Amino acid sequence: MGFEIAKTNSILSKLATSEEHGENSPYFDGWKAYDSDPFHPLKNPNGVIQMGLAENQLCLDLIEDWIKRNPKASICSNEGIKSFRAIANFQDYHGLPEFRRAIAKFMEKTRGGRVRFDPERVVMAGGATGANETIIFCLADPGDAFLVPSPYYPAFNRDLRWRTGVQLLPIHCESSNNFKITSKAVKEAYENAQKSNIKVRGLILTNPSNPLGTTLDKDTLKSLLSFTNQHNIHLVCDEIYAATVFDTPQFVSIAEVLDEKEMTYCNKDLVHIVYSLSKDMGLPGFRIGIVYSFNDDVVNCARKMSSFGLVSTQTQYFLAAMLSDEKFVDNFLTESAIRLAKRHKHFTNGLEEVGIKCLKNNAGLFCWMDLRPLLRESTFDSEMSLWRVIINDVKLNVSPGSSFECQEPGWFRVCFANMDDGTVDIALARIRRFVRVEKSGDESSAMEKKQQWKKNNLRLSFSKRMYDESVLSPLSSPIPPSPLVR
Repeated sequence: MGFEIAKTNSILSKLATSEEHGENSPYFDGWKAYDSDPFHPLKNPNGVIQMGLAENQLCLDLIEDWIKRNPKASICSNEGIKSFRAIANFQDYHGLPEFRRAIAKFMEKTRGGRVRFDPERVVMAGGATGANETIIFCLADPGDAFLVPSPYYPAFNRDLRWRTGVQLLPIHCESSNNFKITSKAVKEAYENAQKSNIKVRGLILTNPSNPLGTTLDKDTLKSLLSFTNQHNIHLVCDEIYAATVFDTPQFVSIAEVLDEKEMTYCNKDLVHIVYSLSKDMGLPGFRIGIVYSFNDDVVNCARKMSSFGLVSTQTQYFLAAMLSDEKFVDNFLTESAIRLAKRHKHFTNGLEEVGIKCLKNNAGLFCWMDLRPLLRESTFDSEMSLWRVIINDVKLNVSPGSSFECQEPGWFRVCFANMDDGTVDIALARIRRFVRVEKSGDESSAMEKKQQWKKNNLRLSFSKRMYDESVLSPLSSPIPPSPLVR
């Protein structure tokens, strides 16, 4: 085995064999556990429920209904076949004009119409992953660094570092102030980099936050924008969760802050936005990533680089039609917020029944769950032990805080919008039983707890009637069945 690995490494590039992809993270290990034993209400009711996937499946029925009413939007339908040849032919990397206009308009709507976006600055990429990597390639050289508030999205290590060769320097945020980013923490991280002779090229913000599900207020954004301008470094704002806000306060885009009179002194050339339709529309499979920069040179460079990750013209054509339907978009955004709020309330109330608290959040497709009371001791080893029990025995794929570079053990991200109502209730039942076992046996050994798990049949058994098609049909429930359940 060792010989095979050595042989493989000798014939492949250093980049190809690098560990910088981050696939050995617990974040991805949880996905592997789900892939090897996926939950299904009938075929595998004891399987792992996927709660590590930040996907918005709560409004796909609205998109399906629109498709049925607008068959011309697809070149693969009888009604749309007339446009097949024009769309199937070669298109340059600027993208269809109608697509860029529709994206710019949609970005405006998701920001409450308080800001305008120029379609000529919309650059396509293969999902947010491609968009993030593209902007880093434009702004930095190998060895340069970006500051990132932690906890942050685990796959940033892949998206931003792996092929670009840049470093990510965490700005540590603490639970004592609800993980809010402070000027002191930003300054400290920047100065530490300077002392280590690390060239800091910018600050990366995820707003709304993944994994916290919180939004940055206008004053904080102004402060961070002033800091980056003062030090002549870039500010990259990942705003892919902009339309997942389901409670106050409202989302504030960095573009809105730039329009403030008091910020006119700021150099717009240093500000860039990453966007996507993966979260706001629930369309990750369409691979729609957007780089929007206020810097002309960055727009031109990013557009050249987009050749390596273009969006298919068929997809552009379809989305241009759908996003140009203002009545549909308005209804979709309103209904999405309502359904997210309802699901979030149902899920967090279910956790509170057994004393599990989450960081108060107003956005996102997940909760930042506080399981510190269940740790044997306040260490990351204890966090990983708890995570393994949740994965292997409770059969839930939740993501441990350490994979998000959280500095405090015991926090977990748990996603709630990628499944139907029935699956959510099963997940909550498993969590509640697990917590009750843990609390009832604080002095019990690990083996005794495992035996108690088996005795109580923690994997749960549910009747087939609960999942009868008539029960879970879109006609009887506003939430469509998850593809995971199908």
